[in-house]
Amino acid sequence: MPTEKIKRSYRKTRYILYKETLIDYKEHFWSFLGSFVGIGILAYLESSQFTGSDVVYLIGSFGASSVLIYGIIQSPFSQPRNLIGGHLISAFIGVSVNKLVPDIVYISAPLAVSLSIIFMQITKTLHPPGGATALIAVTGSAQIKALGYMYVISPVLIGVLILFLTALIFNNMTSSRSYPSHSTYHKHYHKHYHKLRKRLARK
Repeated sequence: MPTEKIKRSYRKTRYILYKETLIDYKEHFWSFLGSFVGIGILAYLESSQFTGSDVVYLIGSFGASSVLIYGIIQSPFSQPRNLIGGHLISAFIGVSVNKLVPDIVYISAPLAVSLSIIFMQITKTLHPPGGATALIAVTGSAQIKALGYMYVISPVLIGVLILFLTALIFNNMTSSRSYPSHSTYHKHYHKHYHKLRKRLARK
């Protein structure tokens, strides 16, 4: 029954949010540190490579992604497949829509977001900030639009990989946190990450 499935998903989401927003100062510390370093690296790249008011690496959707991958790390939306795939699919769709209907924002904006949602659902890469990535491609500055499909590579892919690698490091610094947090992600990445830490500790 679709209704029962929705109810189960809702209860699961509520539990995850409740669990990860309990007052735990250690968790807050690692969430702060991870997000600070991740966004800080992007800000450094921005300041060292670009001047003026145009912002390329610091697109708004990365801030929303940071909330998920540093603050709600057990959420299905926060996992690597969703983080990377959701942004890349949405960026590609956003650029494509902008090329098809570049001057009709009341069509291009909703079309980019809606198509991004559908394709993220189809590919099982749903990542809410992806909708903003698509929207930025059609409503962003002239500098953003001038990038064309390079927008998918830089800033989106490069930025997402920086956020992901930072999350992989800081979300696994303690035994109470593990990222990626689900199924094969957890078994593969977390296992090998802690093996590497043990080897380095012996040296």
